[in-house]
Amino acid sequence: MSLVTALISRRRHRLLGRLVREVLALYGMEVPAAVEIGPGLTVFHRGFGTVLHPYTTLGADVTLYNGVTVGRADPWVPQEQSPMRRVVLEDGVVVCAGAKIICKEGVLTVGAGTVVGANAVLTRSTGPNEIWAGAPARCLGLRRSADRSPRIPGAAQGGPARP
Repeated sequence: MSLVTALISRRRHRLLGRLVREVLALYGMEVPAAVEIGPGLTVFHRGFGTVLHPYTTLGADVTLYNGVTVGRADPWVPQEQSPMRRVVLEDGVVVCAGAKIICKEGVLTVGAGTVVGANAVLTRSTGPNEIWAGAPARCLGLRRSADRSPRIPGAAQGGPARP
């Protein structure tokens, strides 16, 4: 377990919680105590610039890279008036560097095993084992369940299709 993930797991500690959250802030991470986190969280590059909305749930074995933002699309509206309810990252989700997951309304769910590519802007729910990238993000393919290598629709067996 890295120092950052150890700190994240102790952010709700009755006596040290506030201090732990301040140390995380020195790393540029904002992980409120209200964020629900499953076992096996992995944070790469010390999570510099990572911000999680308090109404976020991370499943088991989620991987976060630096610069990830999980939040709501209407930050100028008071939280109690926002139609956003929660962002759920299910088990095995990988969120690459700089990706933004922004919920407009209700619950945005990132399906189990899904990869959100670097600098993607995801504004809607995904299915399981999908690969999303771009701004706005769109589904580019599916992950294979056994080896987790990408399976691109319409691609030849030897590799991705060429234009």
